[in-house]
Amino acid sequence: MKTKTVSIIIPVKPGGEVRALEALRRLDYPSASVEIIVAEGNCPSRQRNTAAAAAEGEIISFLDDDSRVTPQFLQRAVLHLTDPANAAVGGPSLTPATDSPLQQGFGLALASLFGSGGVRNRYRQSGRVRKTADNELILCNLSIRREVFQSYGGFDERLYPNEENELLVRIEKGGLTLLHDPDLLVYRSQRPTLRAFVRQIFGYGRGRARQTLIGGFGGVMNFVPAAFLLYLCILPFTDKSVYYLPLLCYLGTAFVSACIESVRAGKLQLAPLLCCLFPVQHLSYGAGLLWGFISCRFAKGAVRDVAVTLRRVKELACKQAG
Repeated sequence: MKTKTVSIIIPVKPGGEVRALEALRRLDYPSASVEIIVAEGNCPSRQRNTAAAAAEGEIISFLDDDSRVTPQFLQRAVLHLTDPANAAVGGPSLTPATDSPLQQGFGLALASLFGSGGVRNRYRQSGRVRKTADNELILCNLSIRREVFQSYGGFDERLYPNEENELLVRIEKGGLTLLHDPDLLVYRSQRPTLRAFVRQIFGYGRGRARQTLIGGFGGVMNFVPAAFLLYLCILPFTDKSVYYLPLLCYLGTAFVSACIESVRAGKLQLAPLLCCLFPVQHLSYGAGLLWGFISCRFAKGAVRDVAVTLRRVKELACKQAG
């Protein structure tokens, strides 16, 4: 069987370091069939679209500039996408063991049921290869057949983040299959500070709101953090103790979840940190969601003209030979 060609696309800010390249040099995949394109710019969705338009591989593999793959990464991705019924495949983004205790706490919060709900499998290795939806796939670890990406028009450049979610929803509605492979993993360090983590989660909430405005309602659970934030804002103006019952239930659930997740990870010392991170995570997401709706004019605005510079770090040698 002919080896499929793969285009690895990595967006980066102008002059930014591409730490993903080191692990890519150790891929257990025919080197002649792999090209690596680094797209520099300030609009990741446009950077990825521009690179995809120039890509020559049959499969496009999207990574972030700090995604560290395993040697078998491309073998697993390509194996799944040899079936034309499968449009895209992805796996989790795991927290490296070398991260600081604070970063480990961020990783545990993201990978927990209480912290992240239905998207937690983006951050943990769980289960077997399975059909999935956009909630289990993440753009720092997503491979897609190029013909599918092109036929669906690529990413909506008005979105960042959540551009992959909007595209994957359209692909799934088109009758093609999305796959999650827990062993198709990458390692990415979590944000280094609490402030950076808050900004990250706020951005996720804002992206979800804007995706909703563009692509339609995506499920009630996405709006629970915003409802919780509004509840907390109203709470000081109530005069009945019964109104505090939901807050007490929340705090109790946060405590129990923090203990369970820290024990499961073998890091009981992180339980107090998790107790604090869960509210930070939920309130940041809720605030981002509300802000995304408040700034709803974005959904109708034109896409900014942002320059993108492509740099082929590695070319398809098999094409050159042909």
